[in-house]
Amino acid sequence: MSESLHLWRNVGIATCDAAMTRHERGALLTRGSRIEWVGAEQDIPAAYRPDESHDLRGGWLTPGLIDCHTHLVFAGTRATEYAQRLRGRSYEEIARAGGGILSSMRAVRGASEQQLLDESLPRLRALLAEGVTTVEIKSGYGLSLRDEAKMLRVARALGRTLPVTVSTTLLAAHALPPEYAGRPDAYIDDIAAEWLPKLHGEGLVDAVDIFCENIGFGVEQAERLFDAAGRLGIPVKMHAEQLSNLGGSLLAARRGALSCDHLEYATGKEAEALAGAGTVAVLLPVAFFCLAEKQLPPLAALRAAGADMAVATDCNPGSAPGCSLLLAMSMATRLFGLTCEEVLAGVTRHAARALAMQDERGSLAPGKAADFVAWSIREPEELGYWSGFNPCRAVVKGGRLVS
Repeated sequence: MSESLHLWRNVGIATCDAAMTRHERGALLTRGSRIEWVGAEQDIPAAYRPDESHDLRGGWLTPGLIDCHTHLVFAGTRATEYAQRLRGRSYEEIARAGGGILSSMRAVRGASEQQLLDESLPRLRALLAEGVTTVEIKSGYGLSLRDEAKMLRVARALGRTLPVTVSTTLLAAHALPPEYAGRPDAYIDDIAAEWLPKLHGEGLVDAVDIFCENIGFGVEQAERLFDAAGRLGIPVKMHAEQLSNLGGSLLAARRGALSCDHLEYATGKEAEALAGAGTVAVLLPVAFFCLAEKQLPPLAALRAAGADMAVATDCNPGSAPGCSLLLAMSMATRLFGLTCEEVLAGVTRHAARALAMQDERGSLAPGKAADFVAWSIREPEELGYWSGFNPCRAVVKGGRLVS
């Protein structure tokens, strides 16, 4: 028996394809969990006989949003550190004094899987309520094989609990845990030789990331980790050039990384390398805002080079305590100067490429997953315009109304 055909009509449609095609009065047909057809409502082929029709009563339809960089699984908060930064201490000073990521490490190690799940679910629900149907979740607060595995299992459980596709990233190379004090190379070697193969074998790892920074790890260490990922056929990505420029994004481009994220201290040279490699530049304006940074990512150079730019929340307890992709979009327009069209592409088509999901998600086209959002807006530009207001009216995941 064939799957039923559903018609979604009476709505503007922003397909978010490469041409950013719009249909002022559009329609979309879904068969099961896939898109069957999309276009102007007047052009629906006569051969189609929908089993059910949904009148969306105006507004606009976009692909389901994609938050392609989060640290959503964690325990507790770092509100006291935020208060310290308000009094003048820097993020780096707090980290070197044993706070920062290591503070979250202690909280995660002391938490059960159920506690991590219970604390993380409200954050994912907040994203889903804003039309996010796909999210990347990194580990990186366990910093031991046992606790990194715990975080990744919780991330997978979140994807089973709510109608959101979850992509998991191993970020064990986030900070040096105390038991490896003074031995960063040994830590990277253990991740590469033992942790990564084991966790990948358990089906917990979709990608590998590393914090390439003065308070994190160096380029040579990143290269060794990328070598290990390559032997297992696992895609790589990198936190790069957030606080300084170590040359991490140049390495990531040479190694064909899916994305380089942050990039405040990148230059035109890095922008050209990322564009040439097809590596997505992921911009994280909430962290820029919360850390009161002054150094902007090289937006003009990224545009000139033709680099794909994504936007994400960076949801985490330290530098980006936020669970609103809509707010991140608004911040990206005002703080970074992205256009509303660039921001919309950055949370759909380009975000999908940052997760190697471009064949499945990120735009509305026949054969792709039927993940889309109905918005109570007059034009798509409102999605980079509002701050503190959520115009999401309905979320469809896999062809099924879920919110």
